[in-house]
Amino acid sequence: MKARFHLPGIYTHFKFNMIFATVLEQFPQYFRDIEIASVYGAFPQSIWNGGRTQEGLCDKHYVKMVLKAFNDKGIPVRFTFTNPALEKKHLNDKFCNMVLSLANNGLNEVIVVSPLLEDYIRSNYPGFKLTSSTCKRLDDAERLSAELEKDYSIVVVDYDLNNKFDILEKLPHKDKCEFLVNSNCRPACPDRAQHYYNVGVQQINYANHIRKYPDKPYDPIVFGDGKNQNCPFFTRNIFDVRELSTNIKPGDIWDKYLPMGFNQFKIEGRTAWLFNLIETYVYYMAKPEFADKARYTLIDFCNANDVITVNE
Repeated sequence: MKARFHLPGIYTHFKFNMIFATVLEQFPQYFRDIEIASVYGAFPQSIWNGGRTQEGLCDKHYVKMVLKAFNDKGIPVRFTFTNPALEKKHLNDKFCNMVLSLANNGLNEVIVVSPLLEDYIRSNYPGFKLTSSTCKRLDDAERLSAELEKDYSIVVVDYDLNNKFDILEKLPHKDKCEFLVNSNCRPACPDRAQHYYNVGVQQINYANHIRKYPDKPYDPIVFGDGKNQNCPFFTRNIFDVRELSTNIKPGDIWDKYLPMGFNQFKIEGRTAWLFNLIETYVYYMAKPEFADKARYTLIDFCNANDVITVNE
């Protein structure tokens, strides 16, 4: 059974994810038995976006280019439309509806948390597969099992349940379960749901601001929605994250999760530094004996494609 990895950054890491897909095609011997299940994220101005505030600007032509680039390789784009702060007035957002109209080809997907937005997408864009988001905080076996019985293609398991194999082995529809392998959030964080809501409010304020004042910097503190800025866990490095009880080790994916019937894994990193992301991809997806070659090849391809510049 292949391990299916969902990778971060349709916009923030577009070039790097295209490079990774190319390296995976050209040097499959460097990697474990994996496939790219999707690249997830949102385009700037997406007021429906959640989980991480997406900054920037882009137009219709850029959206079409990114969709075509990934889809031509058979890679679904999965939109993080997980803003829990949405109201009915936001459903008619022109930019988000434009994005879904362009992506409505039966391949691409949407991650949802708001029942309001989920019903709207099911009614207006029934061709999209829907993923139930980890933002729902389904952190007990009963609620998670009930969610797996619903009409979702994938349900993201709350990462507080990672490595709790006594619970995981009893879950139904294991093929629908997705695990966030490298969350930097502290285990059993009591503020996680509120943080997701705060990010949603900030995304709405940012999208409204940047559309009116594209040349004026956005300051979340001024707008009163910078409530997550002081969370110390946002700054964990990749080695700190690996020590958390919720972290999933690469060996466990192949030795425990896949034999149990789980094959969907999500890598966090929409706002990650490029070298952090390279190291994380190599850690999870390269064969240990080829890790150095995979890392060097990724850096070399990035340098050749002006993603980074390495001085001679």
